[in-house]
Amino acid sequence: MKRITTVALLAVTFLAFSQQKNKTKQVSFSTKDKTITVYTTAENTKLRLTQTDKLSFSSSKQPLETEISVFVEPKKTFQNFMGIGGAITDASAEVFAKLSKEKQQELLNAYYNKEKGIGYSLLRTTIHSSDFSSGSYTYIKDGDKNLETFNIDHDRQYRIPMLKQAIKTAGGKLLLYVSPWSPPAFMKSNGNMLKGGTLLPEYYQSWANYYTKFIKAYEKEGMPIWGLTVQNEPMATQTWESCVYSAEAERDFLKNFLGPTMKKEGLGDKKIVVWDHNRDLMNQRANVIFSDPEASKYAWGMGFHWYETWAGGEPMFDNVRKVHEAYPSKNLMFTEGCVERFDAKKYQFWANGERYGTSMINDFNNGTVGWTDWNILLDQNGGPNHVGNFCFAPIHADTNSGELIYTPSYYYIGHFSKFIRPDAKRVSTAVSRSSLISTSFLNKDGKMVTVVMNHSDKSVTYNLIIATEKTVVVIPAHGIQTLVY
Repeated sequence: MKRITTVALLAVTFLAFSQQKNKTKQVSFSTKDKTITVYTTAENTKLRLTQTDKLSFSSSKQPLETEISVFVEPKKTFQNFMGIGGAITDASAEVFAKLSKEKQQELLNAYYNKEKGIGYSLLRTTIHSSDFSSGSYTYIKDGDKNLETFNIDHDRQYRIPMLKQAIKTAGGKLLLYVSPWSPPAFMKSNGNMLKGGTLLPEYYQSWANYYTKFIKAYEKEGMPIWGLTVQNEPMATQTWESCVYSAEAERDFLKNFLGPTMKKEGLGDKKIVVWDHNRDLMNQRANVIFSDPEASKYAWGMGFHWYETWAGGEPMFDNVRKVHEAYPSKNLMFTEGCVERFDAKKYQFWANGERYGTSMINDFNNGTVGWTDWNILLDQNGGPNHVGNFCFAPIHADTNSGELIYTPSYYYIGHFSKFIRPDAKRVSTAVSRSSLISTSFLNKDGKMVTVVMNHSDKSVTYNLIIATEKTVVVIPAHGIQTLVY
């Protein structure tokens, strides 16, 4: 009997191992008979996601120190790629509604069509108002603790129609997640949706219920919700909608209210993302929440923004890597970034695009699985924004002329989103000189995608080296290239 049990156990173990092995089986990659298609965008040229070369591999020998090289090792793979996208805010939807039908379709194609545009696959939207709304609002009447007046009628005018059109243009599927900027004023310590304040303890349960009502209302409209963030920028007292949570407060709200309520309401499969703020304090927030097993079990991962430079320092890319190293089972997602302080004279300011490229390459190389820009569309004033916090978007609409204005940021994002598809795997990539930065992903169809960015003032000739094969590529000054092979 014992021998039969042992044999059966071994058989089950072998079967489980085989299934696991099949499940994790990776796409193998070879350079044999491959050609490399090069797409380029560069300053002081007309190149905008333009195919500039068709190259082939030849044998490679030991590169010299005087050569600049990008090294890709397909056998070393890392995180799965979720996607890239942006936010449809009230502001984006209000501007969109002012465009002609032709321009609306152009914008939708520009973002969500893989062939005609840059193939966005992620989408963020807000739970009631943010600063990028024409005014503050909620989905309930003031003081309605039991949420008996809850309805999303406000969003039916502009936002929901645009969200539905975006999903349709993307082929019927976009990974949609939602974020609140503030609870209703009566639930807060300062009695105001704006200027920070904290969630009052007596409204913890009401506010947790509010998330579930919103998700169910949106899903009833035919817009599946993948997940949510607990609070947008929980350490910022802003002139607009904001609410402050210490790490301990966010941990306890997640552990005792939001997590259990989502589960109880049949929404336990939705992914909950903590932090949703800058890279500077993300490690402390991770330590407090992820080190608590009861809170951590509800957290899919951590979201982060890029605005830590407001204090005058450099972007803290290493903090992303350190969270990934400390908590490898948790996912990292870039949830918001935009170029602040709108100035119409800077529509084509090249450094704005380079900021995107630099962030995306570093964030992906440090373990990030998805990357979400802020507003996908704003007007010629960088709004509407009800507190005057006007910013840039990758595409602006001049509502006077009805024309769309494409900025360098749109093309820099497109060098990733158009070519790297959901479920790709990041591949080990390194460069030999600091003038270039690079990342690579292997798509499920077996195509490798390597993005190379040159932030120097001179064109650079570099080797792309994979094992014993190489090709030689020229990248213009202040240029970005995607190599597909």
